[in-house]
Amino acid sequence: MGIYGNPNIPILSIVTYIPLIGALFIAFFYNRENANAIKRTALAVAVIDFLVSVPLWIAFDAKKAGVENFQFREQWSWIPSLGVQYHFAIDGIALLLILLTTLTGCIAIYSSFDAINHRQKEYYVLLLLLQTGMIGTFCALDFFLFYVFWEVMLVPMYFIIGIWGGARKLYAAIKFFLYTLAGSVLMLLSILALYFFNDGGIPFLNIKGLGNTPTFDVLQYHNIGHLIPPSLQFWIFLGFFFGFAIKVPMFPFHTWLPDAHVEAPTAGSVILAAVLLKMGTYGFIRFALPILPDGTKQLLPVIVALAIIGIIYGALVSLVQKDMKKLVAYSSVSHLGFVMLGMFALNPMGIQGSVLQMINHGISTGALFLLVGIIYERRHTRLISEYGGLAKQMPMYATLFLIAALSSMGLPALNGFIGEFTILLGAANRNIWWAVFAAVGIVLGAAYLLWLYQRVFWGPLDNPKNQNLLDVNRRELITLLPLVACMIWIGIAPGIFFETIDEPVKYLVQKVDPGYYNKPVLAVAPVEAAAGTAAVVAEGAR
Repeated sequence: MGIYGNPNIPILSIVTYIPLIGALFIAFFYNRENANAIKRTALAVAVIDFLVSVPLWIAFDAKKAGVENFQFREQWSWIPSLGVQYHFAIDGIALLLILLTTLTGCIAIYSSFDAINHRQKEYYVLLLLLQTGMIGTFCALDFFLFYVFWEVMLVPMYFIIGIWGGARKLYAAIKFFLYTLAGSVLMLLSILALYFFNDGGIPFLNIKGLGNTPTFDVLQYHNIGHLIPPSLQFWIFLGFFFGFAIKVPMFPFHTWLPDAHVEAPTAGSVILAAVLLKMGTYGFIRFALPILPDGTKQLLPVIVALAIIGIIYGALVSLVQKDMKKLVAYSSVSHLGFVMLGMFALNPMGIQGSVLQMINHGISTGALFLLVGIIYERRHTRLISEYGGLAKQMPMYATLFLIAALSSMGLPALNGFIGEFTILLGAANRNIWWAVFAAVGIVLGAAYLLWLYQRVFWGPLDNPKNQNLLDVNRRELITLLPLVACMIWIGIAPGIFFETIDEPVKYLVQKVDPGYYNKPVLAVAPVEAAAGTAAVVAEGAR
């Protein structure tokens, strides 16, 4: 596809740094008084970035297997003395997450036009810088480069919460920063342990290295992961686990999330839910599982237990919330528990469902945060008790909220159902009780969302403050309709998404469980066939 197939054109770098260029342009060429120009420029930059990223999907060859699935590669030496490279490439999983990021960036910026009224220049500069950090994290295949982008993401979100947040914004921002930074430090220690094992060893642990050329190349560690002693894998995996589990966030590392969501401005909550939380789950898929298969299996029972506790705990706490935004925030703990459960089923069905549910959660929960933000801008309260009967006053708003809620609870023909169903298949294939306990979370999810909807939108319109509320305007409708379209598209035609991630999932399963495809066909065929994964069955037969 023209420039997208030309190895001499760094298309991933272009997609990554368009927001950075836009941020620098706004910072140096606009005065604070040019608020309208700043907003329009930021939106234009985000839209251009999205339009440039879309053809990546068209040019991407989903049938390439193994490391060949990492495409649009850019690789050259950066710091030769340390073995650091500038290495960008994406597989099907990273591709979908990049498209989600660029779409979310457009929506977050446009949704802020009427919501942010002070220090607008700094606000839009930070949103664009955050966009660059997120995209770069998904593209990086060098640990050093990945860590740089990982930390770059932290700073803009800290300021977005701390400056434009609610009443407890400083508390929420500092808590978010400290939790994430603590996890990042432990992750860095694990990266350094891998680096020294590949090179000369770890003397103080009496562990000999492989004597390879020093490198931070992620694919190199995919190749040598099975050579790492299981005892060392355990400790390295533990460092990655804390770094990524805090970001997900898994129970019991989730306590920063409700505060950050509640205090963040609407756009910050949307980006946090849609993209930033996925950095943790993406980290497990890209680094922890394929590099540390023995460490993964050693900690598997603990992680599955925490995932199931998170599913049920998050749903129960959502059920008793009085604040709409906090309810949606705690629902993320439950939904991300599903993602982790499917991932650690360590079979194609579970991991495919996990990846798709990462996308689904970003779409449905992002929409719910937008919808809560819309009503908050009109009433300046998120208390459920302040509302009632809004379906009569705001019918379009009520309809959009219902679609997003049904998507979040997993109604068939909407995106959430596909992800949850596939995860349950994968979990049942591993252990039927995992699926049974996870199903409890689905029932509770329907309970808290339907009860929320009943209290806010039905009943008498007896609060006089709600009787003159305006329905959604054109700008709000434009931000929500793309998300609604994605909910329906994935729910009705998920095949193209499964096709995009099929080869990366096979590659991951072969790394973390090399004997999986050598098992008898009947060990996996009933569940796999039910989901239409004939290719996986055929591979197992071979």
